[in-house]
Amino acid sequence: MHKSYQSTLPASNRLLKKKWDDKYYSEHRLLVRDARPSIDTRPPRTYMHLHMKLKKLQLQEERTAIVERDNRILLEKMAHTMKTTGCIDNRNNYEARSLNQEKRRRELLRVAEENGTLAKRIVDRKPILAREGWQRDSQQNNAYLNNIAKYELGWHAPKSAGPRQASAESTTKKEPENPPPEEKKESETSGKPTSAKGSKDKTKK
Repeated sequence: MHKSYQSTLPASNRLLKKKWDDKYYSEHRLLVRDARPSIDTRPPRTYMHLHMKLKKLQLQEERTAIVERDNRILLEKMAHTMKTTGCIDNRNNYEARSLNQEKRRRELLRVAEENGTLAKRIVDRKPILAREGWQRDSQQNNAYLNNIAKYELGWHAPKSAGPRQASAESTTKKEPENPPPEEKKESETSGKPTSAKGSKDKTKK
């Protein structure tokens, strides 16, 4: 290696020249490595009092201590109140009631009393209209109608007759005082009442 070494300066011994040059170069690299720059490019120093904010932490701790103290005092008061009756009556045991309940009750009693009085008057009142007289008058009118009618009342009525027609039929069930002249003659000849149809059959024979 030293035989092919090309030194910058002439030397009689290439081996020693290479050895000395390597030593100088290594010392130069050490000096370059340890050399201090003329411009400070390092990051600035960090101060703990700017990042930690001790005053803020102190205020938070004090506030937390105050809150914990108040909570502890409040908890002790609540426990004491629950164990005892307490100095203040804070129990709401009042029943809800209406403001006009008494007035409504009196009004209800008054209305009930008036209704009872009215019902008693209605029950004790004697009827003015005579229902039995109306019934007698209706029967008498039906009898008059039957006397002057050409046909019997209810001859065209359906099977299910009303109460008025039923009463009329009951009045017409009686035999007429003056029978027809044909029936009268037949009864005189035979001595027995026969129908018109029977008499016709006899005459045909």
